[in-house]
Amino acid sequence: MMALKWYFVRCQSGREDSIRRQLETRINVAGLQDVVPQILVPFERVTDLKDGKRRVVSRKLYPGYLMVQADLSDPDSQRMAKARGVLKETPGFGDFLGSGGEATPLTETEVSNILARMSDSEQRPQVSINMAKGDMVRIKSGAFDGFDGAIEEVTPERGTVRVIVTIFGRPTPVELEYWEVEAV
Repeated sequence: MMALKWYFVRCQSGREDSIRRQLETRINVAGLQDVVPQILVPFERVTDLKDGKRRVVSRKLYPGYLMVQADLSDPDSQRMAKARGVLKETPGFGDFLGSGGEATPLTETEVSNILARMSDSEQRPQVSINMAKGDMVRIKSGAFDGFDGAIEEVTPERGTVRVIVTIFGRPTPVELEYWEVEAV
């Protein structure tokens, strides 16, 4: 009876995807897919604005870490020892997270939260708004084009910012799409 659980594994930052591919290849070649069936790079999809163009990109949730689904329940098992060896010999692979040299599995709740976050962002990418409350911005479209103001509130879920602009000497809040403003 397999006791598959998810574990976090340290790996070389910036190479998560290539290390995942190498690990999958090595596990398949060794015929150990039953001991290590899945390896994930946890990510979320975000909408980013670069050079005035909106684009959807993947952003790693935990840079420098992979999630590995494995059966590490029987430390005396030959197949398990072989699987651990294959993993550890892979360049860029660090070690399992845990204490005292023992890998600590993630709870069901932690795993479902991470997987839900990944799948939610596939359907509705989060908006990456690189602005914060208090930042000074210039409005670059609409009725307030050319006005400067301070950001009062950022709402990434809706992709909007509320900017306080001074109209006729009075501070007035204006709700705008994040791409309608630029930092000054």
